[in-house]
Amino acid sequence: MTSGLIRFGLALAVVLGVASGSQAGDAKVKAVASFSIVDDMVKNVGGDRVEVITLVGPDGDAHVFSPTPTDAKALAQADILFVNGLGFEGWMQRLETSSGFKGPVVVASTGVKPIEMHEEGHHHGDEDDDKGEDHDAEEVSDPHAWQSLANGKLYVANIRDGLIAVDPAGRAIYEANAAKYLDAIAKEETDVKAAIAKLPPERRRIITSHDAFGYFASAYGLEVIAPEGVSTESEASAQDVAKIIRQIRAEKIPAVFLENISDRRLLDQIASETGAKIGGTLYFDALSPPDGPAPTYLDMFRHNVGALAAALSS
Repeated sequence: MTSGLIRFGLALAVVLGVASGSQAGDAKVKAVASFSIVDDMVKNVGGDRVEVITLVGPDGDAHVFSPTPTDAKALAQADILFVNGLGFEGWMQRLETSSGFKGPVVVASTGVKPIEMHEEGHHHGDEDDDKGEDHDAEEVSDPHAWQSLANGKLYVANIRDGLIAVDPAGRAIYEANAAKYLDAIAKEETDVKAAIAKLPPERRRIITSHDAFGYFASAYGLEVIAPEGVSTESEASAQDVAKIIRQIRAEKIPAVFLENISDRRLLDQIASETGAKIGGTLYFDALSPPDGPAPTYLDMFRHNVGALAAALSS
């Protein structure tokens, strides 16, 4: 009898030991990130303590993403969810509901001062088109706040605090990783400002396929014109394209840029009719695959600035 109690006690101790070890941080925090840029940030801050699943991967378009049952299962098993916010993931509430996820949600853009944008609706009918009237236009917040490195620092701080809240035992690791990452972001910010400052002021004007560069333009001194709105779901009308072509010709805008998730036919048309140079591909809403030119958040800035400098320097 005594021997049986001893064996039971030892077994219970082993079970409790495993459980307490898990609580102490032996098991990785299971995190879900809404898209590739937030995913990269979470991995930088979380390091080896965090296992991250990203919903919208490299070269993916989060504006038109449709979650699958596999995504719902991944979220249901997660300890924490990281999203961009600012209306970027219009499908997220639906996914949270279907998955039954009740854990903490970290909105990475918390604290960002949003840029308001004028989002044009579609034209309705030939008569309205002739009058040049737009319908369903509204002011919306530009969700692409990560395109300013100053905002990127806020993202990192919010991610750090979210991980500490769900895994207090990892505080020292998260704080050290975040501090190192913030230093790297600050250095990149200095480099970006220096590179843009070298461009002739009259050439700091570009056309992009999708209006996702507003924070970058505001922070670093570019003028950006986009034939499409803040979401890739919207399409430029023939009237919009004609207006942009006239503007490029009148203002001698030197270059047009494609986004990695956009259809390039529109920019090809604009370039062929204006003579503006296609300056290459910029990464706005998604990182590249690991073997591409922009596999990380900081690589994205290095690539984009390099492409801008090459197209606009002369």
